[in-house]
This record gives sequence, structure tokens and C-alpha cells, in this order.
Amino acid sequence: MNTMQSAVYQTDLPFPSRRQGKVRDIYQIPASNGKAGKVLIIASDRISAFDVVMPTPVPSKGKELTKVSCKWFDFIRELHLIEDHLIGTDPADVEGLDAEYYPECEGRMMLGRACKVIPIECVVRGYLAGSGWKEYQKDGTVCGIKLPDGLQLSSKLPEPIFTPATKAEEGHDENIDFNTACGVAGREVMERLRDVSLKIYTAASEYAAKRGIILADTKFEFGYALDSNNEPTDEILLIDEVLTPDSSRFWPADDYEIGREQDSFDKQYVRNWLQELVDNGEWDKTPPGPTLPDDIINNTLAKYRDAASRLFD
Repeated sequence: MNTMQSAVYQTDLPFPSRRQGKVRDIYQIPASNGKAGKVLIIASDRISAFDVVMPTPVPSKGKELTKVSCKWFDFIRELHLIEDHLIGTDPADVEGLDAEYYPECEGRMMLGRACKVIPIECVVRGYLAGSGWKEYQKDGTVCGIKLPDGLQLSSKLPEPIFTPATKAEEGHDENIDFNTACGVAGREVMERLRDVSLKIYTAASEYAAKRGIILADTKFEFGYALDSNNEPTDEILLIDEVLTPDSSRFWPADDYEIGREQDSFDKQYVRNWLQELVDNGEWDKTPPGPTLPDDIINNTLAKYRDAASRLFD
């Protein structure tokens, strides 16, 4: 496999502003003719682990993420809980984009309404894993929420819990309690986001369970829609990607076992391989990351495709 030839590692589209995250390239489409501006989100084939973007892409990963996200947006719209930012996925819908750029956008783009992002990650957990498990071991809580004694790694919680986090520009997001989140975004707003997040998670986890997948946890992002003067309105939208393997923990139900780490439909192969390098003193979790071998790339992509197939085929 010639990964660099078949993958989209990054884009450089002819728009005045460009922001590059770990995986996505984000462009602002300016307001015109009295219409509000838009945002163009391109899911590249970059992959990150331990907060380091690897030099080797995973071809088609961005397309798999976009496909899953768009399917979930359709699902969430049927719940009639909140509006979302997604306008379309066709490069021809992007004003000012020449056809020569269509190939690097097709299948991996979302054109959305421009928003002022609410700087809180809205995390919902149905199972005890990740940073939640670490906090529980220490304090018996997750984001300040007291949980029953005797829970184990990967235990299902008595009910889903809302555990917000700050949005970090670099590095890890930081878990915070609900009152702290209210101090950032306002109590009325956070109460609404909490209720919407819990309802979406509950519906999505029930849907996934019927397809043999456990949705252990996920995170949502929200923003205030901008008007034609680029000013925020009071309309809150669900934005960014939703319920993808990059923003959620999906576990195969037929292999679920309390008390241990679970296999998951994400970049587990990459993390495991990198951790071996770290354990052997061959990498120290700082940039640049090591070049990924083909078997790691192929196995990682297979996980993403397996999740998409189980959920929506």
C-alpha cells in the first residue's frame, strides 16, 4: 500500500482562514449577500495518539469518520431535541471552491453553519473507563459525581452520567464538575446541554446495542449560530463530529467483560504498538511520532470500517 499516494494527509484550500486540528482542517467561508458565514470541515487521514500526530496517514479514515458522523446526524434529527450545524457534504455546495479541489473533499467534508463554540466538552459516560476509572479509583467519584462502591474497570454505571470537560487547544481536555462548567457557559445553558447530551447518548446507546455494540461513552460539542454580521445568536446547535470512533468508546458486546480493558473500534492498534515502543525506550511520546507500519495502518482502518458496517449497513 502506498499510503501517502492514496491518503489525504492535509488540505490547503483557497479560503482566507484555515485552522488545522489533530485530524481535521477547518475553513471559514465568509458571510456574503446578507447570508451567514459557513464552516468547512475536512476530515483528513491523519491519526494522533498520546496527543502526537503521526507522520503516517491511515487512508480513508477521514471518509469513514465522516460517513459515521453524517449517519448519526440523521439519527439525532429524528429525535427532535436540537438543531445541528450540518448543511451538506457535496463539494459543489461550497461557494468559491474550484472543481480541482473536489477530489480531496469528496466523502470527507462537512459544510456547516458557522458558530461560536461553547468551550465545554459535553461528555456522557455509561461505563467506567479512561480518566473516569482513574478518578473513581482515587476518590470514588467521576467529575465530582459520587458513584457506588465496588465498581470495576468497564463496569456499567447505574445510569449514564454527564461529566463535562474544558476544551483544550493543545494537550488533554480537563475534567471538571458541573458547577465549574456552569461558571464557564452559564447554568441555564449547561442544564440544557446536559439534558440534550444524556438523551442523545441514551437513544444512541440503545440503537448501538441492537447492533452488538456498546457505546461506553461519548462527547458532544455545541455552539451559538452566527448571523450575517458574524455575531452569535441565542440559537444553540450541535456541531463538530458526533458519535464517531474518534469521539466515543465503542466496544463489541460479544467480547465485553467487566474488570479489564475492552477491545474498541478505534485506533487501539496504533496506541498499543506505540506503547510497546515507549516501553522499549524507542519513543518518548513527543513529536515527531514514528512511522506506522502497514499492518498497524490496515488493522486500524479495519476497526473503523467494522464499526461503520455494524452500525449502519
